[in-house]
Amino acid sequence: MTASPLFDTQEEQGLQSTVDRSSGRSKLIHSLYSRPTSAIGTSIFLIFLLLALLGPIIAPYAENQQIVSDARQPPSSEHVFGTDNLGRDVYSRVVLGARNILLLAGLGTLLAVLSGTVLGLVSGYRGGLLDEGLMRFFDGLLAIPALLFALLLLGILGPSSSSVLMVIVIVYTPIVARVVRSVVLSVKQRGYVEAARLQGERQSVILWREIFPSVLPVLAVESALRFSYAIFLVASLGFLGVSVQPPTPDWGLMVKESRNYVDQLPWTMFFPAAAIAILVVGVNLMADGIKRFLLAPD
Repeated sequence: MTASPLFDTQEEQGLQSTVDRSSGRSKLIHSLYSRPTSAIGTSIFLIFLLLALLGPIIAPYAENQQIVSDARQPPSSEHVFGTDNLGRDVYSRVVLGARNILLLAGLGTLLAVLSGTVLGLVSGYRGGLLDEGLMRFFDGLLAIPALLFALLLLGILGPSSSSVLMVIVIVYTPIVARVVRSVVLSVKQRGYVEAARLQGERQSVILWREIFPSVLPVLAVESALRFSYAIFLVASLGFLGVSVQPPTPDWGLMVKESRNYVDQLPWTMFFPAAAIAILVVGVNLMADGIKRFLLAPD
């Protein structure tokens, strides 16, 4: 008994789709490592991602383990980044803090991108009063600086990880929505979209099949940029003391706590601050490489 032609065609299409995705990933990796800047940025991000995943294995001490006899020790072979005023190992806290900042920034960015994409697609395609009202509302939100807006929201929600996550979503959804909408406005009048509309396709099908593929390259670049800004926002909120609370090994919170001892224990401020700076720069360099790959002419 032989397989039907339809089955063969579907199987071939599925296989071809898998091959295309694999080839696309290979091309992206090759593009990112073809230039020194994007190669450095991608490597930095992967290193921090590895630290976040393997932190409990890599860290020699628990995040809040106090070694009173080793308090205020400078960097040494036993404590690579030194210890703070309470005797906690700074290296362990920096390593274990990577998971917190990447999780909050990454999950917040993902939710903001998803909500912003849906709102941008619907608003740009539908137009009219819905588009005008939604965009004017977003303009009002974007008129407030991101950090100030985040502080206002946290003043209402209270300091916690879930509040920070919600703040990231609320702050960055309007930005993503406007970027997606701008692409939709330039695409929705094209012939293939009009053809799908005349054939009676549902709005959801047109948005997903016809318009979203044109949005995806710009959206990928915007997502990477939002992620880097989210990392800095999470660290800034921790530094201001309105994010997660002690004794969480948050990098921004660690910088805040070390200010009173910076003259005696400068390493307690330097290493978490350096981790924030290096990660943000690395993600930005990686985002620039992704932008070159996705927006480069064929």
